[in-house]
Amino acid sequence: MPPHRLPAPPGFRGFLLCCTGLSVGVAWDALTGVYPSAWIGWLALAVALGLYMLQVSLAYGDRPARGRWVLGALAVLVTGMGLAYGSGWLYMFPLVAVACALVVPFGRALQAALLALAAVTAFVVWFTGDGISPIMAFSWGSFSAGVVVGFIVHLHTVIAELEHTRRRLAEAAVAEERLRFSRDLHDLLGHTLSVIVVKAEAVRRLAVRDPERAAGQAADIESVGRQALTEVREAVTGYREGSLATELERARETLAAAGVAVVVRRAGEPPSARAEALLCWVVREAATNILRHSTAGEAVFTVEATAEGTVLTVRDDGVPKNSARPPGSGLRGLSERLAGVGGSVTAGPLPEGGFEVRAVLRSAGS
Repeated sequence: MPPHRLPAPPGFRGFLLCCTGLSVGVAWDALTGVYPSAWIGWLALAVALGLYMLQVSLAYGDRPARGRWVLGALAVLVTGMGLAYGSGWLYMFPLVAVACALVVPFGRALQAALLALAAVTAFVVWFTGDGISPIMAFSWGSFSAGVVVGFIVHLHTVIAELEHTRRRLAEAAVAEERLRFSRDLHDLLGHTLSVIVVKAEAVRRLAVRDPERAAGQAADIESVGRQALTEVREAVTGYREGSLATELERARETLAAAGVAVVVRRAGEPPSARAEALLCWVVREAATNILRHSTAGEAVFTVEATAEGTVLTVRDDGVPKNSARPPGSGLRGLSERLAGVGGSVTAGPLPEGGFEVRAVLRSAGS
């Protein structure tokens, strides 16, 4: 979970720049003549600060992996100068710890790196002969500085990832809602437009020889269109509830207008309101498929309560107009819709001829 690709937290770069204040001790040593030649101190300090600033730049730039090499160079320089001169260079170890927290991932890796740095710090302080108390102070100070900065970086990374996850969940919710709405519109309009086409064909056939019946079919087209408008509005608002008996009756009338005899059989306990609403979609899609893709003369709609749940079976005796045609989006939409509540839909030709659509809505105890 590397934090380097993320932008720095607000004000964090300023804090990292302020950490360069730890170099005051080295500058003071250079001014007071601790080094044999002043230029050694100033040059080493300039290189150390340059490496540190490069580390900060790489940590929040495009090449964070190179920061490990910079960290290694900084640690070697500070350790070498600390062993050679001690004093002000001991205060540079917390700066190395800060740089370490910027490049090493938070967790066991950072813990191990900081413990190793604390051990090196303790050795350098001991080697310079400053006593036990400075060993504890500099070692603990270096370890603590790295932990604090590492925690800040890690916390910022977690917050950024949570925000990213929140956006992805919102996008997924929108996509799911679009999919649901597209299924609803397909199931609503696909069936309705099929009915309108069938009745319009009837009007065309009857217009000359039987104007009265043609007018009745035209009135049916108007009624179906108005009903479709109502259903689309209800689908848009998300409050559409179907009545299975009403949907079966509509299927009977629609298929009868196309010359298909319909038999409806019901057995067992009536399904729940939720199950009825889902089965309405199955009835609508099955009737639409018979109108569009079959030469059936009879269709049997069976609704029954079984041990596996509520089962709706739609069988017809026709032959598909295009047997090689793959399953349409309507059946896929039904499968997705019922799968969301633990149900299933299967469809295919029967061995004895005809076609069957079978939907199962499992009860709570199944």
